[in-house]
Amino acid sequence: MEWQKNLEHWRSFETLDASLKEELASIVDEEQLKDAFWGNLSFGTAGMRGILGPGTNRMNIYTVRQATEGLAQLIEKNGESAKKRGVAIAYDSRHYSPEFAMEAALVLGQHGIKSYVYESLRPTPVLSFAVRYLKAFAGIMITASHNPAAYNGYKVYGEDGGQMPPEDADNLTKYVTAVEDPLAVKVGDKTDLLGSGMIEIIGDRVDQAYLEAMKTVTIDQELIHEMSDKVNIVYTPLHGTGLYLGLKALEQIGFNDIHIVEEQSKPDGDFPTVKSPNPESDAAFDLAETLGKSVKADILLATDPDADRLGAKVLTATGDYQLLTGNQIASIMLDYILNAKKAKDDLPDNGVAVKSIVSTNLADAIIESFGLQMVEVLTGFKFIAEKIQQYEDTGSHTFIMGFEESYGYLIKPFVRDKDAIQALVLLAELTAYHKKNGRTLADALDDIYQQHGYFYEKTISVDFPGITGQEEMKAIMAKVRDESLDSIADIKVEKKADYLSRVLTLADGKEKAINMSPSDALKYTLEDGSWVAFRPSGTEPKIKLYLGAVAPTKAEVEAKAQAIEEAILKITQ
Repeated sequence: MEWQKNLEHWRSFETLDASLKEELASIVDEEQLKDAFWGNLSFGTAGMRGILGPGTNRMNIYTVRQATEGLAQLIEKNGESAKKRGVAIAYDSRHYSPEFAMEAALVLGQHGIKSYVYESLRPTPVLSFAVRYLKAFAGIMITASHNPAAYNGYKVYGEDGGQMPPEDADNLTKYVTAVEDPLAVKVGDKTDLLGSGMIEIIGDRVDQAYLEAMKTVTIDQELIHEMSDKVNIVYTPLHGTGLYLGLKALEQIGFNDIHIVEEQSKPDGDFPTVKSPNPESDAAFDLAETLGKSVKADILLATDPDADRLGAKVLTATGDYQLLTGNQIASIMLDYILNAKKAKDDLPDNGVAVKSIVSTNLADAIIESFGLQMVEVLTGFKFIAEKIQQYEDTGSHTFIMGFEESYGYLIKPFVRDKDAIQALVLLAELTAYHKKNGRTLADALDDIYQQHGYFYEKTISVDFPGITGQEEMKAIMAKVRDESLDSIADIKVEKKADYLSRVLTLADGKEKAINMSPSDALKYTLEDGSWVAFRPSGTEPKIKLYLGAVAPTKAEVEAKAQAIEEAILKITQ
């Protein structure tokens, strides 16, 4: 059997890394060994992510070498100029992140490709910025985002600073999968590569350029000066990368009443104070809320370990804190940006916001009320980055904001990925604005609902781990595609979008082409404006079910969402 051959190859490899060799020898459970060696860790459009440990289906120095060998071969095909431009490499606070970053640099160096490696951990958006600032050919970010401590990951960025789009990612994947034996990948000598300048250690010069660019995120500096000592902020980096630059960005525009959750301030790959370092989780805010109540904070802010996603809890009229969804945060941001620009007579006629196909329609209602356009793209911030580049190349539109429901936002395009540091600064300004007007952000959200209707969204993840997981997911997606759904929860289906076949089917049977890259996702839009979507995750063995409901009142929208949720769970059983 293939997994047994892989296992034996690793066991017999004389120079296997000592710690991996010891860990491998300690594993006696056959199912655990089978899972670790049944195949290669999947390298897809979002890179790879997996459990740390020995094995071809695990994150370790050898699978990192394999991925980087594929990238190196791709760069070589692009010639000497690409090799000289090199690769920017950053990493987060997870276990083995620094080691994986250096292993990547050593593989690149073996091919004569320059690399720029940070001397210490940095947020993902700063890696995106560094690729653009250094004019590198590509970027590598070692991170597993908000996954539990047992995970790490590897993401590749293109020269625009965005994650590689499908065509480029597919091309890279071919090179990576062609590397048959990760144990055989050669690496350069670290001392020689550092001495020759082939590996260049980055200090804070890129940080300073990033912080300078961060000043452009602020919309009303006078407001901040007026309210800087009146806004009380609690911030936690959840043991990750966000503290240094997050705090610097807030302080440089004038906020000075900032309270850090000390227990979560230091980078720690064990994430000892949380089950999962996920800022969309209410439990991740437990310590922040305790601190917030003691200092009477107006807002609690949390970034995930690589600081590309931001969550928030906001003070309510009752003195409690309300957890906001990613969709709600994005909607409040967009509403503020548009109103502030309109007040300054700075609202562009060709302005657009960009969101993923599974994000809230409340944002559509907000921007359309200003006579501007919302553009939808596939899930994955690389598609938002593609749109930004298109707008810059053609001058056709002015980018206002981009977001995904999964707590990812981008305000200014000097970064081409989600940027929690930008979101941190803008939410602080938002808090100042509404506090000056005698309101909390919870009040501001209620005002938006009163104007545009009540919108309710939910994401449900169904796990499919192990060897059979991928086949089970394919079978469920095939089943959903075969279902003839005329209604969901007794609400008529108005249109069905199949992003794999790229066909939009209307209720009368007419079909239209979808002008997007193919993606394994389905979305049903209902006649009342509600919607559901089905999509396998690009980084984890799970299918994500999304729903969005709309109704005139909060009670009605919650009841409708419950009925839709029950209906789609039945469909996937």
